[in-house]
Amino acid sequence: MDGGALDKILSGLKSRVETIATSIIIFVAGLLLAYFIRNTMRRSLKPRIPPHVYRPIELLVFYSLLFLAGVAALYPLGVNLSALLVAGGFAGIVIGLAAQNTLGNLVSGVMLLIEQPLRIGDPVSVSGVSGVVVGINVFSTRIRSWDGPVVRIPNNTVFNNVITNYVRMKARRVEFTISVHYDTDIGKAVEVLKEFMANHPLCLVNPGPEAFVDSYGDSGIILKVRCWAPPQAWFATKVDLQTRVKEALDKAGIKIPYPQLDLHLVDQETPLKVDLGKCGEGAQD
Repeated sequence: MDGGALDKILSGLKSRVETIATSIIIFVAGLLLAYFIRNTMRRSLKPRIPPHVYRPIELLVFYSLLFLAGVAALYPLGVNLSALLVAGGFAGIVIGLAAQNTLGNLVSGVMLLIEQPLRIGDPVSVSGVSGVVVGINVFSTRIRSWDGPVVRIPNNTVFNNVITNYVRMKARRVEFTISVHYDTDIGKAVEVLKEFMANHPLCLVNPGPEAFVDSYGDSGIILKVRCWAPPQAWFATKVDLQTRVKEALDKAGIKIPYPQLDLHLVDQETPLKVDLGKCGEGAQD
């Protein structure tokens, strides 16, 4: 074997080694990137979502990055990736269209777990369903409604609708109305109602309780009563106030009117004729 052939073999071998080394470097770089992203997720994302939800997300991201690193490492070796990428892209489109709703629920579930507009145990109202959140996973949210049944709502629906959370505020307002007689001293009634709420252990001092005339009804003056209470005790506070408010008004001598109708005769000179005979006959029948 002459020197020229040997140099050619060595040159080809050197080029092959460099190509393999380049592929190895690309794969190792992708592997390091995958580990870096996984560690970042474990520091920032893992403490914020449940373990059974975090684990599949971590595995999906980690092995997706490894797959991309492997594909990139094949390129220096001369592997034709065009057909692979076209086939993979076509398969991805088909799978994406078939699983569009599932992927949408998955992404929305991850966003809900990161943003946390609602948590397990929160009383909420979402997409016309009101109740307590009993479960949140990557695809759906489960709410136990006030009357007992558990409603499963896709995360895509939850994320794209208005979410009312009743415990994320420091206080929640209790409000109801009560009617008093037209002969009532309104100032006195207002003071009695304010004092009644101020003495309640669950009504907050700041903001303070309120009572004022809301409207004038057929049988009495409608007063609106307001106070603020801790969100966890809102329902109990409202029930207790509405139950005991009559007792407070009775002690103050303030009457709650019955439905009544006053009849006024404008022309008092015209005699009012009443046929008692027919009334008697009807009674006898």
